[in-house]
Amino acid sequence: MPDALLTLALYEPDIAPNAGAMMRTCACLGADVALIEPAGFVFSDRRFRRSGMDYLENLKIERHASFARFEEWRAAAGRRLVLLTTKGEQDLWNFAFCPGDVIMVGRESAGVPESVAADADARVRIDVRPPLRSLNVGVAAALAIGEARRQLRQVNASAVPQTKVQRLRDI
Repeated sequence: MPDALLTLALYEPDIAPNAGAMMRTCACLGADVALIEPAGFVFSDRRFRRSGMDYLENLKIERHASFARFEEWRAAAGRRLVLLTTKGEQDLWNFAFCPGDVIMVGRESAGVPESVAADADARVRIDVRPPLRSLNVGVAAALAIGEARRQLRQVNASAVPQTKVQRLRDI
């Protein structure tokens, strides 16, 4: 089982400040990070470190040298891959997240190749007003993690046994 209920996978991120901000979001919201390389920047990049701040020290980051290595890791862990994409079949707000889900975002400049999208267990979109195309990848990631956490909290809350007082109120 993962350390966190959710993991955000960054597929070959190419904008250092966006990657740092997404990792900071994960640290704050309790999600792990899977970083699929190559990245379009070095991790000592001051813009990456500045946007991630000292929050990166409070984060579990799994680095994968390639998408194939990431897939090996994911298969071994038995985790579902949920791809955020403008071409998704399901709307984020109607998608049911599960504990252990890996939410993937693509490169800011190009998304993910079709071969990567084909390996996703689910393709989820966030609808935006026409004629606009998409949200910033970091904003999309934050919305998806927030929605998944909201759903999982409800699942976890409903699994808690009721106290005797609660049962009496329901009668």
